[in-house]
Amino acid sequence: MTAPLLRAGDKATGPPGPPGPAGPAGPAGSAQTAPDAPDGEVRAVAQRAWRQWRVPIALISVIVLGGIVIAVIGRLLPPPRPNGYLDPASSVADGSHAITDILGERGYTVVRAYSQSSAVSALWAGPAGVAGHATLVVTSPELLTVAQLVRLGRARADLVVVEPGPRALATLAPLVRVKDRSAGIYGQLLRPGCDLPAARLAGTANTGGSSYLAPAAGAGCYPLAGYPTVVRYRTAHRTITVLGSGAPLTDGQLGRNGNAALALNLLTANRRIIWLVPEPRAPATLPEHPGPPAKGGPALIPWQAWLVVIQLAVAVVLVGLWRARRLGPLITERLPVVVRASETVEGHAGLYQSRRARDRAAAALREDLLARMLPVLGLVKDTPADAVTDAVTARSRHGRQDIARILYGPAPGSDAELVDLARSLDELEREVCTQ
Repeated sequence: MTAPLLRAGDKATGPPGPPGPAGPAGPAGSAQTAPDAPDGEVRAVAQRAWRQWRVPIALISVIVLGGIVIAVIGRLLPPPRPNGYLDPASSVADGSHAITDILGERGYTVVRAYSQSSAVSALWAGPAGVAGHATLVVTSPELLTVAQLVRLGRARADLVVVEPGPRALATLAPLVRVKDRSAGIYGQLLRPGCDLPAARLAGTANTGGSSYLAPAAGAGCYPLAGYPTVVRYRTAHRTITVLGSGAPLTDGQLGRNGNAALALNLLTANRRIIWLVPEPRAPATLPEHPGPPAKGGPALIPWQAWLVVIQLAVAVVLVGLWRARRLGPLITERLPVVVRASETVEGHAGLYQSRRARDRAAAALREDLLARMLPVLGLVKDTPADAVTDAVTARSRHGRQDIARILYGPAPGSDAELVDLARSLDELEREVCTQ
């Protein structure tokens, strides 16, 4: 009987087939699902993975946390000033933290300023809100614009200008002219050479730098090649002091010669001191600065870079600890060559013979005999020679003097005597140990 023909779209119908592998309700030949792995095997795999990766995960966590801590510290710490030269907040060699600390201990008020406007505001913030009765210290004046110099020149306060050039002198100290901006080595030691009490009492100081032409009514001190490096003169409203070098004010030079005395004598005319450290302008407009030599080496690296270096060093140490060789228990190792005991003895004997070391050979033979014979006699290793000789004499046919000579006598003088000593030791061992 032939099966009926099907049209397109008709469904094939027929008697139900036998139940398939999926059960009575499932179609025949359907795929089976794999049974789930046991819980114990899953836990074992997880434990192996954890033991393998726990150390790298811990190291990565420590490095990440260290980076976060360093980043937070970097955000909290104030960045260093771009111009740290003669900065009262800087404790490096070219800073001025030490002199401002001394002034503060003596009752003087030192106000730090980093711009012309803040310096003028600090002047007007004095007693009764009136400018004056203060000393304005201007470091690196060539970093200021002409307009800023004009405003500072109008301030009614005593002026101390450090390393000024022609442009700064024209506004702040118009009666002083520059003679030579490179007259000597920066911080060169000079003598006062003037009648100014502040310089005469201080004595020699490291004021070498720029030299100037002093006014007729002023005082020119610490001459270099005939021209002063420190100038002070008085106008109608204030006293103006020009320093050709800032070395006496720096932390690195303050404790030398008369630098500290000179700095205090020049700065302590008023109880309030406004210390201006101008911030540098764009590099293209920076003037030539006659200050100390440029820093080199580690001082050129920003402090943020040092934080990164510290973090990398910590990471390297942690990785080294992780990958370092662990010293486990001792294990035996097969030797590449096995040497028989007789060959070892012959080798030692050949060395003794080549060096004529009959004394050492005799001492070795005697020590070995005593090590084997003393336990038989009931004696310990440190037993005196007389006691050992008496105990051996009691068991030997030799006399006491012969036994003392055999066990403790002098070294043999020839190879024949050494052979005789070895035979005597063997005979003595047989007599004592076989009874």
